Amino acid sequence: MQSPSFNPGYATTEELRTLGFAHVGKNVMIAHNCTLIGLENIHIGDNVRIDGQTTIAAARGHCRIGRNVHIGGGTYLACAGGLDLADFVGLSQGVRIYTISDDYSGAAMTNPTVPPDFTNVTVAPVTVGRHVIIGSGSVVLPGVEIGEGVAVGALSLVTKSLDAWGIYAGNPARRLRERSKALLDAERRYLEREV
Repeated sequence: MQSPSFNPGYATTEELRTLGFAHVGKNVMIAHNCTLIGLENIHIGDNVRIDGQTTIAAARGHCRIGRNVHIGGGTYLACAGGLDLADFVGLSQGVRIYTISDDYSGAAMTNPTVPPDFTNVTVAPVTVGRHVIIGSGSVVLPGVEIGEGVAVGALSLVTKSLDAWGIYAGNPARRLRERSKALLDAERRYLEREV
């Protein structure tokens, strides 16, 4: 009897560069049990790790992932409208980012099996700034810009753009207080060491 595989492991940069991605930087690790659609539309910077059960759907649009980005397990990224994750972004487990969404009002039909002229789909880019961290189970909707240094608490719903260097939480997410910029000094020291 063959034993089950509980650790699918990670594909390395060398493996990934043979698969047809738009770009794969140095030191990239993607769990083997991820689902990635539209590799030619996915650009990945240096020092990126994408954990298991993550789905990146980029058959339309694009997904650009900066350097030193971590995407936690079970995350779903719908990239039809274009998704940009800047450097040092952290997405915790189960984050959902949508650049496309159906009209839930009942004014039109929904779901991808219905011809487009019977639906009213919203397609809009999402931009996530440098040093943003998004907590587990949070949802980001189309057309949102999340400013540099924002922290979004777990289980938050982000329906509107968020101003830089704030801590946000809730449904819908609202600003609770300022976030410290002390991490910028750590970034500077880290990048100096990298040179």
